[in-house]
Amino acid sequence: MLSVIIATLDSERALVRTLAPLVSGATSGLITEVLVADAGSRDDTAAVADVAGCNFLVVEGSLGKRLRTATAAARAPWLLFLQPGTILDTPWIGDAQGFVQGFVQGFGERPARGFGAAAFRRGAQAQSGFGKALSHLAAALGARPRPEQGLIISQASYARIGGHAERAADPEADLIRRIGRRRIAMLSARAF
Repeated sequence: MLSVIIATLDSERALVRTLAPLVSGATSGLITEVLVADAGSRDDTAAVADVAGCNFLVVEGSLGKRLRTATAAARAPWLLFLQPGTILDTPWIGDAQGFVQGFVQGFGERPARGFGAAAFRRGAQAQSGFGKALSHLAAALGARPRPEQGLIISQASYARIGGHAERAADPEADLIRRIGRRRIAMLSARAF
């Protein structure tokens, strides 16, 4: 159902933190594969990816090019983009499954009815009540999600928007901007 894509560069420790919560997604059948698009790490990023059973791709060039290359290799109809170091909160599996199934059953891939993108809420593991309130306020006021919140998007929607721009200074933020806040569903689970 989901191909997880993580772009790395010397991200050994951060990758371990990101992959750990994905194990339950793989055992539940939600995650089809994890693709690590690496820019030529000199640390043990490749070893971490290998031990975790990820598809490891070395791609020279910009971050946008690495993300596009990994997307082209993805087999699942849905993509989950995560940055190294992002940790998904425990209920992420149910939220992601609910979003994908609801989209497919309710809208299909008809562009006029829905776009097929979602992000996790921002969160810090030790976030105070005030911090949570600010996070909810930002979401309510229409603040655009940030790349570190992760992005779930259908392959069809990704292609329709033109994917990651290879020459953009920040291709992840650029993609989110082009999708638009109103076309990105906010899930209840948090990304730390």
